[in-house]
Amino acid sequence: MNTFFTKNELINYIFIITGSLILSLALVGFFLPNEIITGGTAGLALLLHYITPLTIGSLIALINLPLLIIGNKYLGKMFAIRTIITILMISLFIDLFSQIIKIEAFIIDTILASIFGGIFVGLGLALVIKGNSSAGGSTILAKIISSKTEIKAGQVILIIDIIILLSSLFIFEDRAKVLWSIISIYITSKMIDYILTGSLNKKVVYLVTQKTDELKHLITQKLGPEGTILKGEGLFENQEKKMILIVVEVTKLQKLRQIVRESDPDAFMIISEASEMLGRGN
Repeated sequence: MNTFFTKNELINYIFIITGSLILSLALVGFFLPNEIITGGTAGLALLLHYITPLTIGSLIALINLPLLIIGNKYLGKMFAIRTIITILMISLFIDLFSQIIKIEAFIIDTILASIFGGIFVGLGLALVIKGNSSAGGSTILAKIISSKTEIKAGQVILIIDIIILLSSLFIFEDRAKVLWSIISIYITSKMIDYILTGSLNKKVVYLVTQKTDELKHLITQKLGPEGTILKGEGLFENQEKKMILIVVEVTKLQKLRQIVRESDPDAFMIISEASEMLGRGN
């Protein structure tokens, strides 16, 4: 069967089209009329739009297409094709909304525009990512640089965003807009995380104790989570140690602390975030 017409590929393009549409509307309706910028290629295109006669859509295409040609071998055939389609759609949608339909600003308010613009750009980018694609620009450059150096892709994207924001200081007279742009980029990143990993109200607990049997029964009876007992060896004492690994809802965390405190005051407990869970119905 043709790779382009499989069920999974059609789902990818539903995500890509929806994400591109939302991202384009956010840029035209929130960022452009309020002179706020965002990160990545879209932010650079917005910045250049304020100082050149070129449209945002054409700038996005001009910035991305050379990078795609250079970085094609680092992306993989299908990912590169989806990315090209995504960039072209975003470029066309933005110019359609801003130059032809001429959509009016959703709101003229720097604070609200940066918050809601950040939310919708994050939503759009997350949907594009769920479609196994990218909006190009800094993502492509990050892949190239990280493959050639020891610098991580995330660090490259952060550096690019910082350069774009610093450049905006020389273009915008209102420095507050630059600060709100930073907040908007932060909101965008959090929105992407929320969409891709979900919102979990659970914590991962590592419990090192000499009273494993007693605690595992109490935890099962009073909290009910499934867990795992891990065996290990102490670094200095050279003796066998056991650790209980469990995932607990935040609302039950205080109860767990109480159980541990009453049953084994010498127990050692580490609590960390459960950023993503897969399997067993998750």
